[in-house]
Amino acid sequence: MYESQKILGRTAAEKNRGEADELVWPKEGLDFIPDWVYTSDAIYAREVERIFHGRTWNFVALEAEIPNSGDYKRSNVGPTPVVVSRAEDGSIHVFENRCAHRGAEFCRHSHGNNKEFVCPYHQWSYDLKGDLQGIPFKRGVNRVGGMPRDFKNADHGLKQLNVTTRNGVVFASYCADMEPLEDYLTPEILTDFDTVFNGKKLQIHGYYRNEVPANWKMYHENLKDPYHATLLHSFLVVFGLVLAGNKSAMIADSKYGIHGTMASAKKDDIYAQVSEDTKKEMRSFHEGMKLQDERLVQYIKETDSPWSVTMQTIWPNLIVQREMNTLGVRHIVPNGPNSFVMNWTMFGYEDDTEEMKRHRLRQGNLMGPSGFLGLEDNEALKFAQEGITRSRTDRSVVKLDPGNIGSADSLISEAAIRAMYRHYREVMGL
Repeated sequence: MYESQKILGRTAAEKNRGEADELVWPKEGLDFIPDWVYTSDAIYAREVERIFHGRTWNFVALEAEIPNSGDYKRSNVGPTPVVVSRAEDGSIHVFENRCAHRGAEFCRHSHGNNKEFVCPYHQWSYDLKGDLQGIPFKRGVNRVGGMPRDFKNADHGLKQLNVTTRNGVVFASYCADMEPLEDYLTPEILTDFDTVFNGKKLQIHGYYRNEVPANWKMYHENLKDPYHATLLHSFLVVFGLVLAGNKSAMIADSKYGIHGTMASAKKDDIYAQVSEDTKKEMRSFHEGMKLQDERLVQYIKETDSPWSVTMQTIWPNLIVQREMNTLGVRHIVPNGPNSFVMNWTMFGYEDDTEEMKRHRLRQGNLMGPSGFLGLEDNEALKFAQEGITRSRTDRSVVKLDPGNIGSADSLISEAAIRAMYRHYREVMGL
């Protein structure tokens, strides 16, 4: 029975690999994205293996969430549950939330402070670095049973990941020889990353969490797609936060093309001055829409950045948002090919005045799963996943800004999406 189960399990894995190998990208290249990229279980299994568990740095936490020795946070690398822990010596460790004995998720709370981690199933215990430290009845009872004499605790700790930090942001990788984070992010991305994470101590303001019934890559596409920002979001265009005609850019990293910054500079006028020709192109522009509290879109300049809005996509699971004065990160957790969970963490700086803190919290209403700017994205991605899953057409079109792959000065461009899929195809072997 055991042998047949092993064969069945191996066959399932081989079946996934075989199905992925049979899939062929459209001959037209990066101008089209095949539907199976968003729906195939075989492709999703390969993404987990080659992307989330491959040569990538994955966001797992902010240091402000684990400031003291013994502090921990539950997190994820792709779909894999992990624990982020600060040990007694102040070092940060990331290890799988899976007991080395029988596989139980031993950490059940989202945050906390521990001296050790104890699995509820058989009480195997681990220290704050993920090393096995205790096993009940290790030598049996009355010298009967127990572990073999050559069993060593040091050989049976938790699966530990490579860890790095930058200005209070914690990343982890399954790759032991991963390149330095600074090289991975590239100078183009570090410029705006360091504008938000500038070395100041962070203060956590709160969390949101929601599930989106769409493929996880769609969220990366969405924030590499300034085209939709000028069309879908009434709030953005009416109040001039992102608008065709504003100073704007879509900045992709030149090394891989997987990271990006969608940037825009808000004009001083709270209500956008839009030409009649431009209005005709934007059905989302509603003449006469007003705010009862105009502080919601007040921009208090606090950096040297030329941008009032930057939305950064850091491959494969992080969004860094700076929407005027509201700050936050979004952590993408894939949940199969047709769903992902979005964990939002909103923050400010420890040295903020009480007035600035209130301003960030007030402006935070723009964000989150039901925010003035977040709600429409979630619904649009749901519609896209439904269309892709249920239709007989087999591909999507990404031809805007033809011939360009990567950064773009125009908002009417899909060049950054094409850059992302160029790298994706290489890593995935498609």
